[in-house]
Amino acid sequence: MANEHIEFAGDFRLPSIVLHNHRNKGRPEDGGSKSGVDIKDMVQEFNIFENMYRGAITGSMVIADATNLIGNLPIQGTERLSFRLSTPGMPAIDCTDESGHPMHIYKLTDKQQSSDGLQVYVLHFCSREFLRNLRTKTSKAYSGRLDQMVNSIMNDKELLDTKKTLFYQETRNQDKIVMPNIKPFSAISMLCKRAMASDSKSVGYYFWETTKGFYFRSWESLCVTANKRPRKPVQTFRYMQMNITDDTIDDKITHDYTTVEEYKFVNNFHDIAANTALGTYGHRVITHNLYNKSYREDDYHYHDSYALTHHTEPNVPIVDSPVDYDDLGISDYAQSRVTVQATSQFIHNEDTGAFGIDVELDGKSEGLRESLVNQTIAGTKLQMTIKGQSILEVGDLIHFDLISVENRVDSAGRPDPQYSGRYIITKIRHRVTKDDYKMVLECSKDSVAQAYNTGTLDRFPGKEPRRYNESIDIKEEDSYS
Repeated sequence: MANEHIEFAGDFRLPSIVLHNHRNKGRPEDGGSKSGVDIKDMVQEFNIFENMYRGAITGSMVIADATNLIGNLPIQGTERLSFRLSTPGMPAIDCTDESGHPMHIYKLTDKQQSSDGLQVYVLHFCSREFLRNLRTKTSKAYSGRLDQMVNSIMNDKELLDTKKTLFYQETRNQDKIVMPNIKPFSAISMLCKRAMASDSKSVGYYFWETTKGFYFRSWESLCVTANKRPRKPVQTFRYMQMNITDDTIDDKITHDYTTVEEYKFVNNFHDIAANTALGTYGHRVITHNLYNKSYREDDYHYHDSYALTHHTEPNVPIVDSPVDYDDLGISDYAQSRVTVQATSQFIHNEDTGAFGIDVELDGKSEGLRESLVNQTIAGTKLQMTIKGQSILEVGDLIHFDLISVENRVDSAGRPDPQYSGRYIITKIRHRVTKDDYKMVLECSKDSVAQAYNTGTLDRFPGKEPRRYNESIDIKEEDSYS
């Protein structure tokens, strides 16, 4: 990482934070002009949130107000916010009027009077598309590829009318869909559930916004390139519990940027109860045909289907071995979750299947989609704090090195085989204070780099001989006392 313009890790550039009211100006005595009011000196903390599971960017500012900006501007919740945040030498987060992508104030909370006479409150802001989604609905008919439908919704002047770039992965399925008077983000969410990649067997897409634009693509596309080779991490981060001095580091700034300050695992893939209930390992889909009044059952098996798509790492995180007296593996219980779906949904009286491809594939595709989504949500989830880098965004693939804590001499310096490895950034909090820029990343992975030793267990221990429980009537039990 080049550091010619960076003075220290966490260095940043935020020249101004300009608030524009409905008249596009502020009072001169409050530092205002026809270009708005620069409130940077009032801002104690500045946050920008990106979330793969939410359609748009949001943010917040903690304001220490000594000029009664609320009443004098005034602040009504309809103001624009213009700023440009960057790490020196990296692309900026450009949310200015000049870029055409300012943020919009939508809420004021937590107003209170401090002991030194200041008003302290929090201003919440969001991207323009966040509010457009709340204000509009679509009941139009769409046809063609699903990625083309998303593009139409994004660019429709009556709907989102965005000027931002849409980064999309082409879908295989073509369909005819009538949106039932729903919000644009809800319509796109429905398309995400139906989408199948044109160049793979990946099922299920995500839709989210970053500071670079909007994304409509599959989890698999974040893990591998177009030619199905593992995607290179944009950055490697390490957590080291050791005493390090400046003398031992060739480039302290680079070291500080790649060192994790703190971390925790929010959850991991081995929450067997939660994942079983979600249908991650086993899932039965009952598909019924409204036209010929028939149905079919399709069972999803996690271990049999793992290799159908690419993952963050090459190896399955759960060993396929017996888990009960019936000698069945963890993914052999299809009835752990049962869902029912029709072969036709929101289409023009045609029985083309829920995915618009092949009715016969509906059940297997839905089982795979549900499992892939659950693997990312309920998989190994890491939360870590690092120095701010404006180049990072949700959807980036990173590598995390965690030194193993095994109490063995020969393991010193070895990465943890389960928790180290490749992660996808699913959430980002950009946190800027007066003196520092940090990021809180939430990252997920659905696999492990090092394969587990499967062993030789093919029968559940203690199965034979087997003693069945007895039933004893309470009266009979009392006679023994």
